[in-house]
Amino acid sequence: MLARLRLFVPTLSRLRFLVQVLTLFLTVWGSVVVGHYAAEKISTALPALSCAYDKEHGSYCVLIPLQHQMHHRIGEALVKAQQVTQQVVLPTLVAMGSFLLFFFVLGKAFCAWVCPLGTIQEWINRIGRRFDRPLHTLGEKGTRRVRPVKWLVLLGLVFVVPVLAGMGVAPHAAGNPYCDVCPSRIVTTLLTGNPEEVALKTGNTLSMVLSGIANLLTGFVLVAALAVRQPFCRICPMLAMNATFRHLSLTRLVKVEHAKCDKCGICTKACPMDIPEIHHEHGLKAFNEDCTLCGRCAEFCPDDGVIRIRFARWNVFSSSRDYYKARVRHDSPEGVVKPIRIVRKPPDGASA
Repeated sequence: MLARLRLFVPTLSRLRFLVQVLTLFLTVWGSVVVGHYAAEKISTALPALSCAYDKEHGSYCVLIPLQHQMHHRIGEALVKAQQVTQQVVLPTLVAMGSFLLFFFVLGKAFCAWVCPLGTIQEWINRIGRRFDRPLHTLGEKGTRRVRPVKWLVLLGLVFVVPVLAGMGVAPHAAGNPYCDVCPSRIVTTLLTGNPEEVALKTGNTLSMVLSGIANLLTGFVLVAALAVRQPFCRICPMLAMNATFRHLSLTRLVKVEHAKCDKCGICTKACPMDIPEIHHEHGLKAFNEDCTLCGRCAEFCPDDGVIRIRFARWNVFSSSRDYYKARVRHDSPEGVVKPIRIVRKPPDGASA
C-alpha cells in the first residue's frame, strides 16, 4: 500500500516531467492552445522558448534576433570600424608616432635649433641689437599671461576647428586654419623666391580673411622681432606640443639647486623666452613649458655645473665659469652684441 502511495508522491523528476509536458504544448502548439492573439502576447513575455520557424508556437527563440543584430549591426559596425581604423586611426597614429619618435630624440631643441621661423626671428633680433634698438621683455607677469595662448591655438586651430570642418559644422575652408595663418608658411616660401603665399586667397570669404590675418601676423612678427625676442614662439602650437611631451625626451634641461641662484638671475636675462622659472626653480620645474633648449641659460650661468643640457645620461653642455667669462666678451646675456674691434688693442705697456 505504501509503495503505491509513493508513486503519487511528487518528486523533482516528476515535477520536471509535468513542466516539460505543459511547456511542450505551449511552445510547439501554443497558438492552438491559447489562441493566436494570446500566443503573440506570450511571445513578448517569454522570448526564448521555441523555434521561430514554428508557426503554431506561443513564443519565439531569442537566437533569431540575436543573429540578426550580429549580422546587421555588429558585423556592419565592425566593417565601418575597420574603415575608420584604416582611414582615420592609423594615419593619425603614424603622424603622431613620427612626431613622438623625432621628439623622443631631439626634444624641444627643434624650436631653437631647427625651426626656420625661430631662426629668422633670432637673426632679426640680433640686427635690432646691432643697431641699438631697445630690447623689450615681457617680464614675469607678462610671460605668464601669454603662456595660455599657445595652448588655445593648439586646441582651437589644430584640433577643434579642423574636426568641426570635417563634420560639416564649420566651412570646408577651415580644414587647416592654423597653417592658413602661420607666419612660417609665408616666411619660408618667400625665402625660396615664391611670393604666392603673400597674395590674398579670393576663393571664398573665409580663405581671404585667413590669408589677410596671415599677412598681418607675419608682418607684425618680423617687425616685433627687432625689439622682442622670439615673439611668435611664445604662442606657437608646436611649442605647446613639445611642452606636452618634454619630460619623455632624451634631450632635456637640467638645473641643480645652488645657493647663489636667488641673487643672480642672469639665466632669465639670457633666456630669449623670458622664463622666470629657470632662475627661481630647479629640477623638473626649471625645465619649463616655454623652454626651447637654446642653451643660453647654461652659457651665461657663471657657476660650474648648475645648468646642463643632457642627452639621456650624458651631459651635452654644462655651465662653466670660464665659459661664461669668455662668452660675455662677445655679447651680453640680453643679446647686446659687443662692438667689433677693427684695430687690435695693443698689449699692456706697449705704445699705440
